[in-house]
Amino acid sequence: MRITAVLPVAALLAAVFAAPASAQTAAPSVPTTKILAISHPMGAPMTPEQRAKIMPHEVHDTVNAYLDGKIDQWYFQTSGKGVVFIVNASTTEEAKAILEKFPLGQAGLMGFDYIPIGPLNPLRIINDMVR
Repeated sequence: MRITAVLPVAALLAAVFAAPASAQTAAPSVPTTKILAISHPMGAPMTPEQRAKIMPHEVHDTVNAYLDGKIDQWYFQTSGKGVVFIVNASTTEEAKAILEKFPLGQAGLMGFDYIPIGPLNPLRIINDMVR
């Protein structure tokens, strides 16, 4: 996409977010289509023995969840504090059921903050404006 095509959309988004609430029409609710799961360490740091024992199984389970389509994307936090997954789930409970059975979760060494995400709803307003 060319920058010149992005600028008008960015300007429209800025206008929609800056408009007073009374000027905005109530947009339909946004469906949860994915869950952003941000890991955080729990308990004491892993010992070298724990790392050698747990991590091969953690990687195996994560790869299988990805290959099964349960994890859409996975990243490493550049702060070094853990991983970030985009999980193909429509509820937090569904994402928890996938991630908390991994070995680090079972050992009480890693937890997640879960954030439901969905389509960018203000685009509905912009889309209606250009009809």
